Amino acid sequence: MEKIAAENLGVLVYLRGQEGRGIGLSHKIRAYTLQDAGRDTVQANEDLGLPVDSREYGIGAQILVDLGVHNMRLMTNNPRKYTGLSGYGLSIVERVPVRIVPNKWNIRYLRTKKAKLGHLIEIEDEVDREKEVQVEIRDLS
Repeated sequence: MEKIAAENLGVLVYLRGQEGRGIGLSHKIRAYTLQDAGRDTVQANEDLGLPVDSREYGIGAQILVDLGVHNMRLMTNNPRKYTGLSGYGLSIVERVPVRIVPNKWNIRYLRTKKAKLGHLIEIEDEVDREKEVQVEIRDLS
């Protein structure tokens, strides 16, 4: 939202029912229980007999068209959103990456999204840079 505000131009579309990659809030909570037991986000959905990602982007695309959006810069790391929206006659002129800083709570989730869902996330470089900075600080003392 800060990026949209800084550009002074943009649309944020939030669709109810898309929680947990389309499985809904109650299933997402069940999936979290499995993740707490060691399963990754994809395995948890599969263990519950649910699709890995069941989101549909047609309604969001129609909202954008109704708002007069035809050409856009799309902020996403998810290539499915890119192809999902471009299939509705919207022209995506640029994909703007969403910068996510990895930490000990989200690194496993981010790695799974990158490896199993094809998300375009730069993870390793940032984690490695963080380790380098910590090593440099220790070496200076």
